[in-house]
Amino acid sequence: MKFRLVGTTVPAVEVYFEQVGEEMITQSGGMSWMSEGVSMSSDTNGGLLSGLGRMFAGESMFMAHYKAQQAGATVAFASTVPGSIISINMKNHPNGLICQKGAFLCSQSTVNLEVTFSKKFSSGLFGGEGFILEKLTGRGTAFLEVDGDVVEKELKQGEVIKVDTGNVVAFQNGMSYDIEMVQGFKNILFGGEGLFLTKITGPGRVILQTQNIKEFAGVLSRFMPINSR
Repeated sequence: MKFRLVGTTVPAVEVYFEQVGEEMITQSGGMSWMSEGVSMSSDTNGGLLSGLGRMFAGESMFMAHYKAQQAGATVAFASTVPGSIISINMKNHPNGLICQKGAFLCSQSTVNLEVTFSKKFSSGLFGGEGFILEKLTGRGTAFLEVDGDVVEKELKQGEVIKVDTGNVVAFQNGMSYDIEMVQGFKNILFGGEGLFLTKITGPGRVILQTQNIKEFAGVLSRFMPINSR
């Protein structure tokens, strides 16, 4: 399988199948265009419980499978908001990758998408993303949808980064993940950053995004007309 990223504002990844039988999976409705020679099928990809779990993690209950019927066929998957697409080689993440809700765009069928829960109650309760996160395991290539631009950090042993929760895309499985309350009464009232920050401790790789889509939606809502009726 080969691929190329196309576009800049709302990018897409176009996958080129080199062999018959190669397969990509995505959430229902994630495909943007494809050539002839690609078959499509849909299922819960692991059973009903797996489908329900993905639904609560921000993905669709059903997954779509696109399989090459001939070499040279192509299929493309586009992001849903302005931003970036990042490719993840799962060989570099043997223990898996933990992702925020909605980060998964598509992957080879050899990559497993499942749900996982925040290990600490406080992280799930106050983290802004609920108790459920996404976990990628397996082998092959996966693609994550990023709001805005991509920023990657490689944390050393014991190194800490504190991030607005909406700006976290993914981090390596096994890294310490917790929620920390903003210090100072004035900061809580006037800081504009909410009450909590995500605290991630190394060693490991962290993927961040420059745009928080929830905050962006809040800014846009100020300019939406209000129905006076």
